[in-house]
Amino acid sequence: MRAVFLDRSTINQDISFHSIENAVDNFSHFASSSDEKIVTRAKFADIIITNKVVISADVIAQLPRLKLICITATGTNNVDLQAAAQAGVQVCNVAGYSTTSVTQYVFAMLLEYFQKTSHQVADINAGAWPNSSVFCHFAAPIDELAGKTLAIVGFGAIGQSVANVGKAFNMRVLVSERQGARDVRPGRVKFEDALAQADIISLHSPLTPQTDNLINKQTIGLMKRSAVLINTARGQLVNSQDLLTALRSKRIAGAILDVLEQEPPSADHVLLQQSMANLMITAHIAWGSRQAQQRLIDTTGSNISNYKKGHLTNRVA
Repeated sequence: MRAVFLDRSTINQDISFHSIENAVDNFSHFASSSDEKIVTRAKFADIIITNKVVISADVIAQLPRLKLICITATGTNNVDLQAAAQAGVQVCNVAGYSTTSVTQYVFAMLLEYFQKTSHQVADINAGAWPNSSVFCHFAAPIDELAGKTLAIVGFGAIGQSVANVGKAFNMRVLVSERQGARDVRPGRVKFEDALAQADIISLHSPLTPQTDNLINKQTIGLMKRSAVLINTARGQLVNSQDLLTALRSKRIAGAILDVLEQEPPSADHVLLQQSMANLMITAHIAWGSRQAQQRLIDTTGSNISNYKKGHLTNRVA
């Protein structure tokens, strides 16, 4: 069987692809693939591997040899699942590979925010300590996570992992019910109550019609002025303009974002134009520890092997 990876550059160069190479007869890859090049590059392939390249119904219709689409991610919105099913093409994803990586990111950024680690180091590198009149020198105030209320919005594997680590820091953890839910499940609190009580709101929801624009002027208005929002889920969960307004007006204390609505974003994105002490942005890296990326590729190789054996466990279509 022939496999082609259409956007290999989404994975670090030092990650081993042996699990995929051993599962197929021929493996080729391209750093990235524009829409115009997908069909040409995949026309002889039995298997397409894609991270973010969109596999539309039109593309599937032009690839009669195609049997399997492997998504090197958890989200499946870049593949037309209905068209794949109608064409007899199976689709699989990889779930759970990034839980540890995202959890580590959440607390690395929260510790940076409250401990001001980089500020402390930079100040000493600038020569501040020898000039101190006492034995210590604080470049910025330090705040503790212990005792703070952490609201988890989206309680899948990652949300549960973040909650567990929050408890290890002696934080009070709230699990939010879905917005608009009629009933509140045991162990959860109403969405509005979670936002109102939280010192930190951590988003882990999938993007659905119900969660699109979940954090907006109205929901931000429920939050404490001292609250910090962190989003490692999907950029579309947050209304960027409303968030910017809230940060400028100090309606909330801060925001940590690893995702934006479009990725890569345009250079003139409203949040990228700012230089604000209460806004920290990274480029969708929370998922991507070296170990997580290796798990992702190894599981993709296993998916291909399982497909050949007739028992594909991570099938989504």
